[in-house]
Amino acid sequence: MLANLSEKLQKALGLFRNRGRLSEADVKKGLREVKLALLEADVNYLVVKDFISRLEQRCVGSDVLTSLTPGQQVIKIVRDELTDLLGGQWQSLSIAERGLSVYMMVGLQGSGKTTTTVKLAGYLAGQGKKPLVSSLDYQRPGAREQLAQFAQGAGIDCHNPEGEDVIAGAKQVTAAARAGYDCLVLDTAGRLHVDDELMDELDQVRQAVHPTEAILVLDSMTGQDAVNVAEVFAKRSLVDSIILTKLDSDTRGGAALSVRSITGCPVKFIGTGEKQDKLEKFHPDRMASQILGFGDVLTLVEKAEASFDRGQARELEQKLRRQQFTLEDFRQQLRQFDKLGSMEQVLSMLPGGAKLDGLDFDQRELARYDAIISSMTPGERTNPQIINGSRRKRIAAGSGTSLQQVNKLLKQFSAMQKMLRQLDGKALKKGKTPFPFKI
Repeated sequence: MLANLSEKLQKALGLFRNRGRLSEADVKKGLREVKLALLEADVNYLVVKDFISRLEQRCVGSDVLTSLTPGQQVIKIVRDELTDLLGGQWQSLSIAERGLSVYMMVGLQGSGKTTTTVKLAGYLAGQGKKPLVSSLDYQRPGAREQLAQFAQGAGIDCHNPEGEDVIAGAKQVTAAARAGYDCLVLDTAGRLHVDDELMDELDQVRQAVHPTEAILVLDSMTGQDAVNVAEVFAKRSLVDSIILTKLDSDTRGGAALSVRSITGCPVKFIGTGEKQDKLEKFHPDRMASQILGFGDVLTLVEKAEASFDRGQARELEQKLRRQQFTLEDFRQQLRQFDKLGSMEQVLSMLPGGAKLDGLDFDQRELARYDAIISSMTPGERTNPQIINGSRRKRIAAGSGTSLQQVNKLLKQFSAMQKMLRQLDGKALKKGKTPFPFKI
């Protein structure tokens, strides 16, 4: 996430690290490198200019240049200003004081509005709300059917209004939602920000339903174009907050660092994948720390807690004590680990983790191991010693893998069982297992 920006900024700040003394010229030279890193990341020029101006004003003060650790002081100032640039602190969704909370999703076609609509409804359901989703997209063929399908897969109720009139449909579904739901998430049609007719229609929808928040969904991969779109929506008062999608694939970061300053609207969530649970709160302070290589341990812990099944953990602990750890248990642990994200994402959340090299880890290996174990019989998963040559060939064919990959899994599992047998009761009581989850 924002890998290129992170790498260049950390390189620029390397000019300040471990420096016993700094002159004003040293500070300006380092900030020049920071400026270039931001511009190469496609951050808006005016945003960069203002950001560097604030940094220079704070960094050349006597309190910094004459301190015992001037380099560390400069880096702290950069982190503080970067946090402020990103928005300061996470801001939660607005909730209606009475009755139904309505969230109107707006943005360009292809920005990920439909999937994000269902993800946001899933987030609200996780907060104890009862959400309903609805599509007002009469422009894109199959759009309403697609939302209904996504919602069904996520276990979210969907009600699409009848007819072809957008305003009437908006009023109809809002009235229906008030009958038994806490929240309504409206997926509107994607529209170009230069299309005045469609933008006027969006304004009419807003006046008809009076949304608690109008949420602009932006594709972070489009960089400066996303910022330009956000600026137009903001000038027309059609956006209260922002969700950035595809941030897991964005290596530059231009949109993430520019959009808050340009629009004045907070980024509240980020999309980090296609799956239903890949919608995360946007914490500016954590993002700033992650960009500068200080990690984001808090988010990693929250992810682990969200994916961690305490019932399974207690059951696993008992099995470990009785030395009854099976391939089925192994698969469950792999699945929990996979919920944390890719290895690159996990490492980026550890202080200095992004700089670790020599780690030859293929994320697809987890999927292969899952397929191999799924191709085994219950008896083979419980007692892998019975898996002879012919069984291995059958498992390889059934899982679409090779005999070598099956052998590799069984060898690694055997080594793990041997290690577990060497663990004594005290170690297990302290939760010392070979997995990244506390028991």
